[in-house]
Amino acid sequence: MPELPEVESLREFLDSHLVGQGIARVLPLAISVLKTYDPPLSAVEGTRVTAVARHGKWLDITAGEPPDALHLVVHLARAGWLRWQDELPAAPPRPGRGPLALRTVLASGGGFDLTEAGTAKRLAVHLVRDPAEVPGVARLGPDPLAAGFDRDAFAALLAGERRQIKGALRDQSLIAGIGNAYSDEILHAARMSPFKPVRNLTEDEITALYEALRGTLEEAVARSRGVAAGRLKAEKKSGLRVHGRTGEPCPVCGDTIREVSFSDSSLQYCPTCQTGGRPLADRRLSRLLK
Repeated sequence: MPELPEVESLREFLDSHLVGQGIARVLPLAISVLKTYDPPLSAVEGTRVTAVARHGKWLDITAGEPPDALHLVVHLARAGWLRWQDELPAAPPRPGRGPLALRTVLASGGGFDLTEAGTAKRLAVHLVRDPAEVPGVARLGPDPLAAGFDRDAFAALLAGERRQIKGALRDQSLIAGIGNAYSDEILHAARMSPFKPVRNLTEDEITALYEALRGTLEEAVARSRGVAAGRLKAEKKSGLRVHGRTGEPCPVCGDTIREVSFSDSSLQYCPTCQTGGRPLADRRLSRLLK
């Protein structure tokens, strides 16, 4: 799933390639992709893109000028992606069972496709007058790379939390933009078990977790900056230290990276770096280690 660093890189890419371009047509090709109906997609045809923003993992493409501006708000979900083309095929695409979910055709002849692999179709597109009309955007917590998101702001968010750290970091209503992959990376950098309860964190551990969070995300954004949209997935994978690397040696200590599986996902961690050398129990079979 694209997370904050990849979506931020897509935002930067679109800011330089899309802003100022005229929109000729927006063609939904998957039944499930469009989540709103008023205003219709035809309302953006003939407008010009004036801005591209990011809200957590959501892309926000502004078409037109205030007070009549509209926002094409996109969530790529687990298997979605954006493919830019300087020149789109002349023939219109046909709806079908392929990965193409939505095509945006620009007046220049170029444009971009939203695609989604697999059978679980969760990619979401909303056309709204205000991004806050999108429930997933309205509920977002603060952006962890915002200037005002300092250590004290982070500590205030964690106050009263009774969950384990892994779940808290992934909660979009608590902190926007962090998913399964970067929560694994943050916890590895902080040398913490993903199952440690937030309420058990010391002040020093909160500081270490905050520094790992900011550092991991900032490094990922910097690594992806300037990378073409089509290569961002590969760039993300190449920069991960533990996530998706079960069975490989930890790049810090050399121990074998291990995995805990869930019904529809998994997490990876290093026992030596994060759990005092002890393997974590499988959540499906026994109680979790503290």
